[in-house]
Amino acid sequence: MERHLYLSMIPEALIASHLDPESFGVYYAVGNAKKSRSEAMFFELDPTFRHEYFDMDAGYKRLVPHEDGSPKRSVYISIYRVLEHVPPSAIQKFYVTTKDGRTLGLNPTYSIPESMDEMHLYQEIAPVHPRVASTLGPEAFFDLLCDPEKSMVTVPALCFVELRLGGMAQDPEFGSAQGLPYSNIDHYRQCLSELRTKTVSVKMVDRIHPAAISFRTVKSGFYLGSAGCNLLFFPMPSEEVLRTEYYTWWRSAQM
Repeated sequence: MERHLYLSMIPEALIASHLDPESFGVYYAVGNAKKSRSEAMFFELDPTFRHEYFDMDAGYKRLVPHEDGSPKRSVYISIYRVLEHVPPSAIQKFYVTTKDGRTLGLNPTYSIPESMDEMHLYQEIAPVHPRVASTLGPEAFFDLLCDPEKSMVTVPALCFVELRLGGMAQDPEFGSAQGLPYSNIDHYRQCLSELRTKTVSVKMVDRIHPAAISFRTVKSGFYLGSAGCNLLFFPMPSEEVLRTEYYTWWRSAQM
């Protein structure tokens, strides 16, 4: 059987599987018993990827079909400090799966979109996952968190997403928040407003926010980078494209 290698973000884990990305998304988000549901986010890696930190050969040896010939759904190779040991060059594609198992694939690019917004809202996904407001664009935000020369508190790698702020991106106090599903909008407004008056460029909005997100709040796409490497961007299709070309996924993401 064909073998695949996935880097899951919720939770952070390196997983070998016989399942293709769409089937793996269903399995990972919904499960066999169909009793628990949650969003899934994972990268597909080059199956020939090797790194001395991981015992890849031992993992692949356990990737054998079941006695009845059915495919092996998952073999966990590592669940600790995974992201920092996977270089961007090993990444093939990023997949986001809704709670009922609809999977959308996103291709990587090094072309980062420019933004004229004054304020930004980021959800860090792995290896840490606070939600933060910032005056920095995605590249500068990544540099701040992954470059020891720019910050005393850094991570070796980071996966994050920029979320929609609506009118608050330009006017934190009075800008429209219509359609934004965040609880306690007043707290968001306060955090964004404080960035205007303080010397810091990042403000914690929620330090224990779960890594899972509502996909309809994604502003432009997802980002992945490691210290010393260029930032990879996985653009989310526009709402119009999602409605016309990926309607089933889009409808599921609204639930």
